[in-house]
Amino acid sequence: MIDMKTADKATAVILIGLGVAMVWGGYTMDRLEVRNIHPASIPGLVPMGLGALIAICGGLLFMTSRDDSSDLQIDLGHLGKLLWTGALCVTFALFLVGNVPFHVATFVFISAFTALFTYRKGEGLIANRRSLALALTSGVVFSALISILFRYAFLVRLP
Repeated sequence: MIDMKTADKATAVILIGLGVAMVWGGYTMDRLEVRNIHPASIPGLVPMGLGALIAICGGLLFMTSRDDSSDLQIDLGHLGKLLWTGALCVTFALFLVGNVPFHVATFVFISAFTALFTYRKGEGLIANRRSLALALTSGVVFSALISILFRYAFLVRLP
């Protein structure tokens, strides 16, 4: 158990650090001025804006956590799911993307993630067929939508 004030402060510090890193990373991205593209269309503009907003939200969270006098406690009882989530993210980022087609990697990640959080332990495979169908359907639909979005809206060549 951890109290809410401590969790809010830790989260605020992490958000501020992430926001500052995003602003810096966006600022140091290569510019497209060499190709006679307007300077306002720099590739790092969106990450810089998002990073600034994340840092501001982190600062606001930190300020509000100082004034909180509640005794709320956070239960960290689902550490296993957190570890599985981290393992899935690492597998997606390090092993799937770049080694298999992007839409397949995204399908595997979304399906596994959805199955992890909808599967009811102890009920067996037959009882969980609806959860598994949801996971597979979500994987197909959202991997297609994400691939289309990146390819045609963001004009990103996918691996």
